[in-house]
Amino acid sequence: MHFTSERRLDDGVLEREFTLGEIPGILWTPGSASAPVPLILLGHPGGLPKMYPRLAARARHTVAQGYAAATIELPGGGDRPRLADVEAARADLRRALQAGEPVDDGIVDRLVLPLVDRAVPEWQATLDALLALPGIDGPVGFAGGVIAIGVRLAVVEPRIAAAALFAGSFVPRSMFEEARQVTIPLLVLLQWDDEGNDRQLALDLFDAFGSKEKTLHANMGGHTGIPAFEGDDGNRFFGRHLK
Repeated sequence: MHFTSERRLDDGVLEREFTLGEIPGILWTPGSASAPVPLILLGHPGGLPKMYPRLAARARHTVAQGYAAATIELPGGGDRPRLADVEAARADLRRALQAGEPVDDGIVDRLVLPLVDRAVPEWQATLDALLALPGIDGPVGFAGGVIAIGVRLAVVEPRIAAAALFAGSFVPRSMFEEARQVTIPLLVLLQWDDEGNDRQLALDLFDAFGSKEKTLHANMGGHTGIPAFEGDDGNRFFGRHLK
C-alpha cells in the first residue's frame, strides 16, 4: 500500500489516498485515538471521482463514531481499465430499462458476476494492508453496494463481522445459494421506488440470507433518496457488533 496524498479535513479527520498495486482507494481515520479503532469498508457502485462527495460524507459520519473507513475503486471503474464484457452488459441493461422491458437474467450475470469475481479478492487484499497499519484493528464491517459483492465477501471473508447492505443493484439468481450461507448480522436498506432495481428480487434475496440476525429497512423514494437517519441507525447497528 502506497499513500499518494494526505490532508486533514475541517473536522479533524485524516484523509489519505492510496494505491494498492493498480487499485486506487481512500482511507479516513480519526484525528486522534487512544487505541486502535475498528474498520468499516465502504462499498459503492464504481467511479470514485463521481462518488467522492457521498463517500466522504459517509466516511466522516462513520469516523465521528470512532471507526476508520476505507474504500477502493471497482474493477473497470473510474480511471481503471474498462472491462469489455461488463461494459457490453451494462449497455444491454440500459437499453432494456429504457425500453421498459424485463431485465434478462443473462444480462445480470454478465454484468455482475465478473465484477464480483474480480472485486472480492481486491477487497481482501486491501483488508490485509489496512489491518497491518497502526491504529486500525478488527472487527471489520462492510457498508454499501454493489450488494452482490457484499454477499460474496460475507461468505468468504471471516474478518467481516457485520454488514449494512444497500439493496439497490441487481443480483444474479445463482448467488442466492451464497446468500443462504451468510451468517453474520445484516442490516439491509431498500428504496421502495428505486427505478433501476427489481424490488421483488431484493425482497427474495433478504429472505434467502441465512443470518439469524437480519433487519430490513424499506423507505419510500428513489435510488439516491435514502433518508439521512439511516446513517444513525447504521452506526447503532455497527456499534452492537464491532465494539
